[in-house]
Amino acid sequence: MFDLIVKGGTLPDGTVADIGITGDRITAIGRLDGAEAGEVIDATGDMISPPFVDPHFHLDATLSYGLPRINASGTLLEGIGLWGELKQIVTQEEMVARALAYCDWAASMGLLAIRSHVDTCDDSLKGVAAMLEVREKVKPYIDLQLVAFPQDGFYRDPTARANTLRALDMGVDVVGGIPHFERTMADGAASVRELCEIAAARGLRVDMHCDESDDPHSRHIETLAHETQRLGLQGRVAGSHLTSMHSMDNYYVSKLLPLMAEAGVAAIPNPLINIMLQGRHDTFPKRRGLTRVREMQAHGITVGWGQDCVRDPWYSLGTADMLDVAFMGLHVAQMSSPDEMRRCFDMVTYQNARILGLEDYGLHVGAIASLVVLDAGDPVEALRLRAARLAVVSRGRVIARTPRGDAVLDIPGRPGSVRRRHPAG
Repeated sequence: MFDLIVKGGTLPDGTVADIGITGDRITAIGRLDGAEAGEVIDATGDMISPPFVDPHFHLDATLSYGLPRINASGTLLEGIGLWGELKQIVTQEEMVARALAYCDWAASMGLLAIRSHVDTCDDSLKGVAAMLEVREKVKPYIDLQLVAFPQDGFYRDPTARANTLRALDMGVDVVGGIPHFERTMADGAASVRELCEIAAARGLRVDMHCDESDDPHSRHIETLAHETQRLGLQGRVAGSHLTSMHSMDNYYVSKLLPLMAEAGVAAIPNPLINIMLQGRHDTFPKRRGLTRVREMQAHGITVGWGQDCVRDPWYSLGTADMLDVAFMGLHVAQMSSPDEMRRCFDMVTYQNARILGLEDYGLHVGAIASLVVLDAGDPVEALRLRAARLAVVSRGRVIARTPRGDAVLDIPGRPGSVRRRHPAG
């Protein structure tokens, strides 16, 4: 007797199987003909995916677009300045309300694990308090990791160091930084060094905004890889954005990528935001700023797509849909072969789960019973369609359903329904 059976679905590797769930765990995968369950989801012809994972987001700023004004230049630096204005007037209650609204939206899209950076350059730390409150409230259905993020510079802001340590003492999970925003390259390198030392001393992970710049000489990822090895942090460190690598000399990159691989540093490009913010000072040819995804993967570096922003000072759009993120990423990274497109799907599921260090994640017996039923036949079709989430299961409980969205035609001589999926799908 199972609490829930998801019947006849197609797993990402093409296997067709039933999934039996008891409590909050997957307890059987295979043919479960005749088995009884409290509830059955018929997933015949549909794809079953593990939940989507976003390794890079900013919940404290989300859904604040237009407050107190719009980012007129569309640049990263104006966005940082605008956020500095907003955080002076926003209340803790407003941040909680917007973050919870986003989390509900995310859950409906099958996004059940999020790593969010939270600004620590505020003496009140109201954003930290707000996100800790949100983490507790969404705990039954979303895994939320928080990164202590000194947005205005660990050294550049006079109280950022003390406030970042306070945030970690309050229970924030991960150590963050922004070395390219320090006043000098030397200060940036020193901030990487000290922040990694803080993480090592506390047994925490590191996720650093690193080289989010068009400047090819912004090379803090090299320091991050070195400190990772020096402090024994292999497998616990990620460099987010890494957009300067788009502009770096090829010879230097040929040295850098093996260093990253040797150190076990993961990379988190954020394609929607990176191509929107980077290259703003260029005429033509205009750089798009996405880091070297395929080249890093060829070196065995773990790479996962991140969302970064939804309707905030840096980005006016966004849907909480990791399939949108992967869809944009595969275009900009020119990952168009079937294997590469499948890899893009893997980047918003298994690879991102690996970056977050999620335990018992996936579709196997003993895993946490969180999954998504997609109106698609395989990962490539799911990306092509940004497939509807027919059902979302979190920890053994169905938390969202979406009806199929077939169009109905009323054309003379050709009435009927039109499926978004391939006619043979």
